Amino acid sequence: MRSNYRWAIVILVVLLVVINYVDRSAISYAIGPISKDFGINEAQWGIISGAFSIGYLVIAFFSGPLVDHFGPKRVLGAAIVLWSVVSGLTVVAGAFAALFVVRVLLGVGEGPGFPAATRAASRWLPQKERGRALSLIVGVGVSGSLLIGGPIVTQLIAHLGWKGMFVTLAAAGIVWVVLWLVAFKDSPNDHPRVNEAERSYIAAGQTEEERTVRKEHIEPGKIFSNLNLWAVAFGYFAWGYMFWGFLYWLPGYLGKVYNLDITSVGLFSVLPWAAGVIGTLLGGFIMDAVYARTSRKRPRYIIMGIALLLAGGSMIPIFAAPSLTTSLLFISLGIGFGFITGGFWWVASIDAAPDQPGFAAGFADASFALSGLVAPVVMGFIVQSTGSFNSGFVVMAVLAILGAAALMLLSKESQLQAGVDREAVHSR
Repeated sequence: MRSNYRWAIVILVVLLVVINYVDRSAISYAIGPISKDFGINEAQWGIISGAFSIGYLVIAFFSGPLVDHFGPKRVLGAAIVLWSVVSGLTVVAGAFAALFVVRVLLGVGEGPGFPAATRAASRWLPQKERGRALSLIVGVGVSGSLLIGGPIVTQLIAHLGWKGMFVTLAAAGIVWVVLWLVAFKDSPNDHPRVNEAERSYIAAGQTEEERTVRKEHIEPGKIFSNLNLWAVAFGYFAWGYMFWGFLYWLPGYLGKVYNLDITSVGLFSVLPWAAGVIGTLLGGFIMDAVYARTSRKRPRYIIMGIALLLAGGSMIPIFAAPSLTTSLLFISLGIGFGFITGGFWWVASIDAAPDQPGFAAGFADASFALSGLVAPVVMGFIVQSTGSFNSGFVVMAVLAILGAAALMLLSKESQLQAGVDREAVHSR
């Protein structure tokens, strides 16, 4: 009888992402008390929100090669200890400059998360299960964490204060590290809980490159000249701009424009992220079904483009006919359509450069991180200078449409297949 320990690894990674996203988004719910304690205005708050992505951007890019070289177990273990300690240090920041530095360091700690998760998925799962698994990781992990994160974080703030909330989240990270070090191995072949039947099942659904655990030979030239990967990176930037904009500014938007209190903001924030869970799980089903039927990779890019186009279109009613009902409905639709792409980015980056999965994922993740630097800062200055969020929603819509065009027009099936052929030659 075949064991199913690979799904325990998927659940462990989902837990990591839940803690990761609750941790990084928690500050947006503490905007009121932190701004009051530190004397921070809206433009400065945009800079603080973007500071996380400075550290995340640099480390996300370099963490890919690090994960390929050292393996996800060591890289993630060290990274999460760092981010947990830094999260705890938020309570003693005391001023704008110190809080800025803490947020940069938090980004450094969280940067390796998805490149490492991508590497683990490519080594622990057969091709046909990756769409489902990555949709669980992104859908349940990312949108699910934000779905439950608002009510949890706002209740922690209400009962423990914003400082107690950050200490609690830091402790959760340390607990996860202990579980990770005990339960994970870089290869299923090295794990005593994986029986021979499961090892054979995983190996049968992998390429030779994925079955071999070794220190990867990093070739940056292949990454930077890969048009399919550039299409993924730009599309991920476009979706990331919308995602990060809402991650950091949705609570402030609801509170400022519609005069909601902190508890109401937490409750009203549930609907958009619930739509994200549905979108991601739907995307994973579509991804696996399309690949099983066609065995082609470019249709994934087309589906991503269509979803991103729908997400951008959903922004239009928010600034054209604003109301609380309209805003919640179309923000939810935009996030839901956007999250259809959720599990695709990682699979698409592996497809574009299967011989360097960590480096490719790090490259894509760096573009996502760049959007996380740009979006909150731009939104902060828009709100500070105009007193309105409308222009920020216009930028989201335009970028999403351009990202959709890049995915649908720039991606080439022939180049995706050529990557597979190069990998086969390399493995021989």
